[in-house]
Amino acid sequence: MKSRPAKSHNLSFDNTEIAFRGKSNADLNRAFWLFKFISINFLTRIGPPIANIALKLGLPVKSLIKSTIFRQFCGGESIEECEQTIVQLSAAGVGSILDYSVEGEDDEEVFDQTCEEIMKTIRHAKGDNRIPFTVFKVTGLGRFALLHKINELKSLEAIDKYEYLRLSSRVDQICGLAHELNVRVMIDAEESWIQNSIDSLALEMMRRYNQEQAIVFNTYQLYRTDKLTSLEADIKSAILDNFILGAKLVRGAYMEKERDRALEMAYVSPIHIDKESTDRDYNNALRLCISKIESVSIIAGTHNEFSCKSLTQLLDELGISSKHEHVYFSQLLGMSDNLSFNLAEAEYNVAKYVPYGPVKSVMPYLFRRAEENTSVAGQMGRELRLISGEMKRRKLD
Repeated sequence: MKSRPAKSHNLSFDNTEIAFRGKSNADLNRAFWLFKFISINFLTRIGPPIANIALKLGLPVKSLIKSTIFRQFCGGESIEECEQTIVQLSAAGVGSILDYSVEGEDDEEVFDQTCEEIMKTIRHAKGDNRIPFTVFKVTGLGRFALLHKINELKSLEAIDKYEYLRLSSRVDQICGLAHELNVRVMIDAEESWIQNSIDSLALEMMRRYNQEQAIVFNTYQLYRTDKLTSLEADIKSAILDNFILGAKLVRGAYMEKERDRALEMAYVSPIHIDKESTDRDYNNALRLCISKIESVSIIAGTHNEFSCKSLTQLLDELGISSKHEHVYFSQLLGMSDNLSFNLAEAEYNVAKYVPYGPVKSVMPYLFRRAEENTSVAGQMGRELRLISGEMKRRKLD
């Protein structure tokens, strides 16, 4: 009997017909010009403050933002508005990760409202295979300064202790509901100077709710010099304490901010000195997790073609099904469609982040997307090359 050919051998990330199958000609044209704009660093730098001022002054820019950058990277202003995106992704075999992307708030009442909205995403995802994950940021549920204080192991005043009790209670409500309704939930990574406090909460939730299956996932930013070691330690804890580690592996989202702070405050940067070191740790993290597949459930959050290909080859080498419930690929909505849709076409588990929220409230998220795109060498060039290739294939140029 002939052996089954490895799926990874037949996988191509250059198939633009599959990548943009769900995009109309108008969608492609709009994306082309948006990425052209984002690729101009100067415009990306001056755009955010101008847009913020215009929104604060009540100038009519909301419709322009919503029809351009918001439409590219967000599902809508509410869960209900995300339905069209969920349907389109599902038709191509790609799941949706509902992400309430409101940031930068600093008020207990708002934290309670955010907690309720996150739980609403979990209730909405219950029993819906199109929505395999939900996600939240701990800074959406409590003050950044409080997390920093805890991270620094400083003594807490009575008011701090009460505030932290409320924050951790919100995290537990979310993770407890996810466990009750059998909906997986990811805890996003944030800046290094608050991350230890987040990691402690995440591990506590995993010990509590991941006894039988992976419900809670923590995020490991492999551009940090210490995160591969941290991942190794957490896997050992999971095996020793008999829970399943949920690990979302990413390279990282705050590189320039991290390096600038380290320089300003005269400490050694926690970020790898070069991209090669980050890539090495990321791919080693993939290998480590796959080697412990029964004890670790991973989400490979990456826009890197080599890492995606490497993971598919690892699965082939070890005879692990492309549909193994402990292995998912993930990319952001509006980016790297060549990865997401070609992986899904080849029958791998794939899910896209689908951010949503009021336009004004998700502006920090949108501006960070634009800044990240310009700071990642080749990202804009790749997006534009793929879109241009599909426009030529459709004879649109």
